[in-house]
Amino acid sequence: MQVKWAALGEVFLVGFGVAVSVVLLFTLGVLGLSARATARERGAGGGVGQALAGVCFTACGGVVLYGVYLIAFG
Repeated sequence: MQVKWAALGEVFLVGFGVAVSVVLLFTLGVLGLSARATARERGAGGGVGQALAGVCFTACGGVVLYGVYLIAFG
């Protein structure tokens, strides 16, 4: 049995990059919700924060669903 080190390294780097990206997207989504709450406390609408949160959480969900698709059907 031989280990293909190049392929293992590639899988590690891609997995690490995707994990960091999902965490950053989720963090931006939470930041957007926080900005919305702060804007509402000040009497403003907070639509930009809500839109940012929606986009970020949708992107997170899309990445997770694509990963499940790859595991199930890839």
